[in-house]
Amino acid sequence: MSPWSDTQPDTQPDTLTGALLASLAQHAARPAASCHGRTLGYAELEATSRALAATWQHRGLVPGDRLAVMLPGGLPLPVVLLSAWRAGLVVVPVDPQLAGEALLHQLRDSGARVLVADAAAALALRPVLEALPQLLVVTAGPAELLGPLKAALVRHRLRHRSMAPALPGALAFSSALDRGRSLKLAAVVARPDDIALLQYTGGTTGVARGVVLLQRHLLANLRQAEQWLQPALQARPHDEPWTTVAALPLHHVFGFTLALLLTLWRGGRLLLVPDVADTDALAALLQRERFHLFPSLNPVFEALARHPAAERIDWSGLRLSLSGGMAVDPATAMLWLLKTGSSIIQGYGLAEASPAVTCNRVDDSLFSGHVGYPLPDTELMLVDDDGQRVPPGASGEIAVRGPQVMAGYWQRPDETARVMLPGGWLRTGDIGRFSEDGALQLLDRKRDMVWVGGLPVVPNEVEEIVMRVAGVRECAVVGVPHPDTAEAGEVIKLVVVRSAPGGAAPSEAQLREHCERHLAGYQRPVHVEFCERLPRSSVGKVLRRALREAH
Repeated sequence: MSPWSDTQPDTQPDTLTGALLASLAQHAARPAASCHGRTLGYAELEATSRALAATWQHRGLVPGDRLAVMLPGGLPLPVVLLSAWRAGLVVVPVDPQLAGEALLHQLRDSGARVLVADAAAALALRPVLEALPQLLVVTAGPAELLGPLKAALVRHRLRHRSMAPALPGALAFSSALDRGRSLKLAAVVARPDDIALLQYTGGTTGVARGVVLLQRHLLANLRQAEQWLQPALQARPHDEPWTTVAALPLHHVFGFTLALLLTLWRGGRLLLVPDVADTDALAALLQRERFHLFPSLNPVFEALARHPAAERIDWSGLRLSLSGGMAVDPATAMLWLLKTGSSIIQGYGLAEASPAVTCNRVDDSLFSGHVGYPLPDTELMLVDDDGQRVPPGASGEIAVRGPQVMAGYWQRPDETARVMLPGGWLRTGDIGRFSEDGALQLLDRKRDMVWVGGLPVVPNEVEEIVMRVAGVRECAVVGVPHPDTAEAGEVIKLVVVRSAPGGAAPSEAQLREHCERHLAGYQRPVHVEFCERLPRSSVGKVLRRALREAH
């Protein structure tokens, strides 16, 4: 029996859409998603998504058409996602902060016919509409689905966002929804091999590519995740609805699958967080709510644990703190445990695997530092540059095989062939090694490896050494061309962010002396630079490519 719900359906759907529709029907009386003090129940989620799906059909969209979703974590998001799948459409999640050529690339590459976007992004969308005049844009404001009173309060509180300029030719979300209420939805039956999602890679190492995830891939990963997380999920009091705090970007595949989809699939309640970077608002929300699952990222864990209100939050209901998308700093993990009583359970995945591949055991009481063990029905091996398995104990590129592995890259058969090995193995581009008990230790991105005089340097290992210097807040290591000739290979460049003014501020000489004591000659930085902040993606990953290009 599922730890999330009281009963299980007699038959198990074989598609993501079928599973979500079954959940809407089975849990009709339950709360589904909350934001700004307003809660949508599963019955209302069913009705609104049905109406919006009818609007898409009325607008001429047919199964297989792509619908891009550029929304923050608010009530319109689950409605739009469900409406798309009910109409047989392919969802294309887009970072709400994306603009310019990067945004245009994703919309053009995916062939999106509709873009549902945050109204605050109007300025960023104007040049896109000029370049893609056939694209239907639907804009959703911050007060959608809240009702008149709550909507007025939210507009007042967020008046800087409410003043966003209107977008000529765009359709308002409320109008699209109202129109659909009077239309009849033609039922579309999803098939396991239908495309459900085009998830674009983060573009931290190059041009973003669309990862093709089928209905069966996402459903398989949900089932794998639930089976692995079950000991923690079963620990909640039975008289409480399972509540997930969606304190992470939901356009990213980690939050998309393991917060939003997993919760809705199993009849839980989503606490939606419109602005993950607003720690004050997040802390205030958690003081008013009781919650059980907290999937998030290292910066959010750290900021919330250090927030003055952390002492006033009731952490007693928290059963699982789940991390993915980027490495967790051990100091942050310790602080989180001391503040909340919950150990951060770290996992590993990638968009190409829907995303979850490994996870630590959820009953571990201490932070391990590694990324855990393969999920059910998931196989791992480490390979060399030729795709051959490396000897036991050696590091190598992580390859994964399982029912969650993608169908390929959207319209890029050459790129797909480059990462797929015979037998269905996916080359992840990440370097790792196994501990004696089979746990996976993640070392670095293969593309981020630096080759100095023919010897490999793992940036994360150098960064770990540098972080021991007092006054280093964060740092990053990249490879740049040798100062003499390109044929000589690469050298190490170290970029350091020092502590706030008034604190310890190590000099370049101190950093070099520390590196000489703790690193081999070829691992030591040739270039040392200081900056105010490291360039990061919307989910907090350091953009090493930007550091290399800035050299």
